[in-house]
Amino acid sequence: MAIIKLSAVERRRLSAFFTCLVLAFVAWIVTILSNPRPYIVKEVLDFRNTPQKRAFHALQPDTVNATVQGTGWDLLFSKMVPATRSISVDLHTLENKSYIVLSAQKDQINSRREGDQQIGSFMPDTLYFDFSNRKVKRIPVNLVSAIKYDHQFFQSGAIGLSPAYVIINGPSAVIDKISSWNSDTLKMDSIDGPVKTRVDLQPVREGNLSVYPRNVQVNVPVEEFTEKVLQIPVKLINNNSYQEVKIFPQKVKVTFTVALSKYEETDEDFFEATADLDLWRLHNYKVLPVTLSKVPEYCKVVKIEPRTIDFIIKK
Repeated sequence: MAIIKLSAVERRRLSAFFTCLVLAFVAWIVTILSNPRPYIVKEVLDFRNTPQKRAFHALQPDTVNATVQGTGWDLLFSKMVPATRSISVDLHTLENKSYIVLSAQKDQINSRREGDQQIGSFMPDTLYFDFSNRKVKRIPVNLVSAIKYDHQFFQSGAIGLSPAYVIINGPSAVIDKISSWNSDTLKMDSIDGPVKTRVDLQPVREGNLSVYPRNVQVNVPVEEFTEKVLQIPVKLINNNSYQEVKIFPQKVKVTFTVALSKYEETDEDFFEATADLDLWRLHNYKVLPVTLSKVPEYCKVVKIEPRTIDFIIKK
């Protein structure tokens, strides 16, 4: 195969030629990308001035395709780094009609945008809405939590929410299906004392629904816990047919954890242990299992000894 040998002068000329060719191509690309041109972007609809007397439901998705006038650079960057864009749509005219024409609000929408990002048209241009009766309802807040406590520390009482209820406002068909409203997840680790914080409520996902307030105060009582042991007498239940039944033992040993602040006051009167004689009468049990039918909410039972008791029936 023939090999072309070039002199030093020819190599310099060839190098200069390709350099000029690359520079010309770059200049052409820059010129093309600098020219204004329309391109389509997806925009999220952000509704404002919603009707106060009419509940509505959009009959199309919450996004539209907008034709934006920009440069080729704008188009290139929008493809490389997709950004969440939004259009603020005024709904005050829905008080007396059931549709919104976006092009009629184009000047108002473009006044809030950068000068080189003006919208030329929308697809779809007309938004249609369905209407129903509006309803207001008071519902409880449901705290979603993922709390991890330090060693020997636990929740020592009911969690307090302020306010414990929120007001929701929207279409009757939607409101009737909602019985509570969740909070964002409260995540905390290694807690060794009471918690007092604010938690946002989960956002509304429908434009025709509103929730007030948007956050609540959360109070979590947290204390150090320790073990305590009590002897609890066993109460025999469903003894309707026999005059005398002897049980052995008559008391069981209950080991439980309790908050330090309630250690002294928590005694056997706070507990109730029972054994059901119907288990023998109806199911021929030879021994009766012991059940704790009453336990303070701030206590956690560790074990019961013994778990079953013997009995003798005197007819």
